[in-house]
Amino acid sequence: MSSRESSSDGIKTFSGPHDVLAAVGTIVGTSGWVEVDQDRVNLFADATGDHQWIHVDVERAAQGPFGATIAHGYLTLSMIPLFLEETYALKGFGSVLNYGLESVRFPHPVTVGSRVRGVVSLEDAQQLATGLRVVLSVVVEVDDAPKPACVAKVLHLLV
Repeated sequence: MSSRESSSDGIKTFSGPHDVLAAVGTIVGTSGWVEVDQDRVNLFADATGDHQWIHVDVERAAQGPFGATIAHGYLTLSMIPLFLEETYALKGFGSVLNYGLESVRFPHPVTVGSRVRGVVSLEDAQQLATGLRVVLSVVVEVDDAPKPACVAKVLHLLV
């Protein structure tokens, strides 16, 4: 299957470095919508120790600047692997290593009860001695919001 075709479940499959390099500059795919509920926010607060009232105190946040509790920016960022998993698959590589992030921004809050999804583009790919370094642009959209919740460049090293 070439990089220009999608599998039957909507996931774009890249079968080796040639397919990845040929897809630079294209939209890889869009994930499904995920509702961000208060339980998810509370679990993230517990995991990180960030219990700021704007995230976990429903009554106080209702009177706050957004009229509801909001997801942590880092919670939104941490959902990116889910969005990547839903948009593309790699074959012909031994390992896919998380190489880092660049240019992370949080332009719009995610109020609890909102739905988010990721739009993934393949921005760049370069062959290095250690493997293929890939830059994916991920825009986390909020349903019915004028701006994205998160914009980030995700770097992977494909070995």
